Amino acid sequence: MIITEVKTKKDRKEFLDIARIIYKDAEAWVSPLDNDVEAVFNPSQNNFHKHGKIIRWTLKSSSGDPLGRVAAFINDNKAFTYPQPTGGIGFFECVNDQHAANYLFDTAREWLKSHGMEAMDGPINFGENDTFWGLLVEGFTQPSYGMNYHHPYYKALFENYGFQPLYEQITNHLDVNKPFPERFTRIANWVIKKPGYSFKPLDPKKIDEFASDFMEIYNDAWKDFDNFVPINNATIIETFRKMKTIMDPNLIWFSYVNGEAASFVIILPDANQIIKSFNGKLGLIEKIKFLYLRWKGVSRMRAIVMGTKTAYQKHGLESAMFIKLKEYVLPLGRYKELELSWVGDFNDKMLALHEATGASFGKKHVTLRKVF
Repeated sequence: MIITEVKTKKDRKEFLDIARIIYKDAEAWVSPLDNDVEAVFNPSQNNFHKHGKIIRWTLKSSSGDPLGRVAAFINDNKAFTYPQPTGGIGFFECVNDQHAANYLFDTAREWLKSHGMEAMDGPINFGENDTFWGLLVEGFTQPSYGMNYHHPYYKALFENYGFQPLYEQITNHLDVNKPFPERFTRIANWVIKKPGYSFKPLDPKKIDEFASDFMEIYNDAWKDFDNFVPINNATIIETFRKMKTIMDPNLIWFSYVNGEAASFVIILPDANQIIKSFNGKLGLIEKIKFLYLRWKGVSRMRAIVMGTKTAYQKHGLESAMFIKLKEYVLPLGRYKELELSWVGDFNDKMLALHEATGASFGKKHVTLRKVF
């Protein structure tokens, strides 16, 4: 087998094409946009390069047949917050061959070890965990935009190499046209009417203001979780910029208590319903199709992230924002499903909220770790 570090334009094309080859017969798979994948490796488009490093490889047979690919990376802000310095691997794709998978894992491991790492997590992203994160192990249906899809055999490739589950990420599905449970609705309506409580959708003209509110809420809401690293304003602005082409501001809600930013929910129309036929490309024709299909509308939304400051986590703010969302969505008659993705199994409060809405199980991803 021949392992090649990705350096040239030809190498990059082969790296991208490997996924299309491996999933060519997988009806549920949606090719991520090549531009989105390449942005992760581009220092001008991914500010994680300012505090980390990344490398990637392709693997071929001795006769030149594509076998797989993998990326390895180190986030310096997070690598040393674990019991052992830990790097990451991602964008792993491989044929159903343990020897090929081991070759890819070994290559990533040796590179990480040469940079002082003693373990690797995967499959994860060199960026925030809202995209390209986790190994799909249950719910092999069409993924929403940014969510990993894998062949069922991938689980064995990881486990046979010695990866151990670190945590699970649960995705639930909510039927938009199904009424919320009575108790959920009653509490939400009570919260909406409370003095000093206000709710408003994103105003695109005030992105900087909302980005600041997002950072304030997010860093407070997640501060008590293990290995948490605060998010910075540059990352948030970059994320909002990427969302701009698909976002519907009326699906993004913030709540305030006496003027203080308290909670948010970020929901986007599912772009995968638009780009499925693009096969990862975004040329002029695809851009025209995208604009038309974006105008026509999609039937699924994805809740990318929710957060509530610790002081307000029992105030019912999330329930109230869901009611506000439904007041906007139902009259449109467009959206049928809301995907609540993905929540770590350590986040009891958010999983309880999913249950309270009446959502049903959709998918399970797993983040795994291999200690060297």
